[in-house]
Amino acid sequence: MSQDKTIIAKLKKAGKEFEIVVHPEQASLYKQGKAVSLSDVLVIEEIYEDARKGKRASEKEMENLFGTSDVNEVAALILKEGHVPVTEEMMKKEIDQRKKQIVTLLHTNTVDPTTNRPHPPGRIETALSDAKVKIDGHKSAESQLQDIVKLLRPHLPLKFETRQLYLHIPVKHAGKALSILKQQTTIIKENWDSDGSLTATVEVPAGIQEQLEYQLNTLTKGDFELKIIGAK
Repeated sequence: MSQDKTIIAKLKKAGKEFEIVVHPEQASLYKQGKAVSLSDVLVIEEIYEDARKGKRASEKEMENLFGTSDVNEVAALILKEGHVPVTEEMMKKEIDQRKKQIVTLLHTNTVDPTTNRPHPPGRIETALSDAKVKIDGHKSAESQLQDIVKLLRPHLPLKFETRQLYLHIPVKHAGKALSILKQQTTIIKENWDSDGSLTATVEVPAGIQEQLEYQLNTLTKGDFELKIIGAK
């Protein structure tokens, strides 16, 4: 059994240790509530008192503490309630994923106050490096964002901004344009003119405006009107 591909998940109950040998990535997914079969998680279908020494847990103690000695039932409880270690490789993946999420949030929701345009993702990544920002793979991107912004500001001017846009779309593009607006924006007001054209007022994170304009321009070949009528 290759130790770099297995880990020991543990649960302490009433002063007793209960351990299982598991595949790290599958165990992590199972603990998160993802659809993973327990048989794919367990390396060995045994409950241990000390897995490294191969010392099995007492069935009587499992019955007393868990109400069952069934391996699958006890293993499921250990995974859900106990400690499942994260490998270095898994933590690196988590941090990389969280970094991408943070870059996307900053690109979408902030602008450079000197240009009122969103910073390119590459520029944000460089600033994260320059500011020596440490990203926590265990925390959500949203929960870390404000602290990261404080560290970034000396290296990258940032302003959070939501824009209110006025849009007028001719009738031949109105239906498909409305679908785009529903996906990309918060629609504040929607009016259908007598000729079938669409007039709408929407709110959008500042960084999304360029993407929205590109999609509408592709759809209409430039045959639409867009104006910024407010920002906050």
